[in-house]
Amino acid sequence: MKYTITKRAGRLIAGHIGRFSFEITCNTQPSSFGIDGGHIQKMWLIWKDTYGTVAAYNRGWDKLPNFHEAQNAIDTLCELWN
Repeated sequence: MKYTITKRAGRLIAGHIGRFSFEITCNTQPSSFGIDGGHIQKMWLIWKDTYGTVAAYNRGWDKLPNFHEAQNAIDTLCELWN
């Protein structure tokens, strides 16, 4: 899935992937709080046009993605940074 990074500041990575915008907070080391025990501690996936939350992770899933395109975006982001 195609993505672009719009901001990198310390542990924060923000950008766009598909029809979504995202923000990720990554640890330098894997953590039990990360997605599947990985580096991503926080993730926010929203629609680019309406800014509605599609998925949210903050040391645990607050909102799970409920359709295939969103899951693909999350899988791509996890492959890159988790």
